[in-house]
Amino acid sequence: MIKKLFLILILLNPAVALAKSSSVFGLGIYDVKFDGSNPHDTFDLRYELRLDTSILDIGPEEDNFFFLKPFFGAEFSSDSAYYLLTGIYIEDNLGQLFDGEKNKFYFTPSLGGGFYQDGSGKNLGNDFQFRTSLEVSYELKNSNRIGVSWSHISNANIGNSNPGVEVLSFSYHVPF
Repeated sequence: MIKKLFLILILLNPAVALAKSSSVFGLGIYDVKFDGSNPHDTFDLRYELRLDTSILDIGPEEDNFFFLKPFFGAEFSSDSAYYLLTGIYIEDNLGQLFDGEKNKFYFTPSLGGGFYQDGSGKNLGNDFQFRTSLEVSYELKNSNRIGVSWSHISNANIGNSNPGVEVLSFSYHVPF
């Protein structure tokens, strides 16, 4: 079933090819703990389709930091957990944000929600989970980007328990 869902996400790319978009591929550590309290870190594989079409403009036109854009994604852990989600993100060039002049660094916070299945991994207390994420990326000469992100996945206390997980991830963006 996981392979079928992932295939559907990949096949969505041609359906949205008319819109400027990015495919984001990520590799990270799922349930990362820096204090040594987690003896069993697992790998996290992530795919996101980020559409560059604003669904809601909440700020001035000259400041693209306020343009809410949709994304669709899937995450898989090496413990057979998977997470299918959708949400919104905003993106801004860090140079433009701080100095008024563009540079090669981008800041991308996002918020999403979706269906989570724990496989043989950590039980997060509910099938529906939310994810918040902060990402910084660097644009390469070919317009692709490399980045690092920090995400938190939890059920926001709508389940019986809410242990949550953090994911530290490295990403590669391919615009199309």
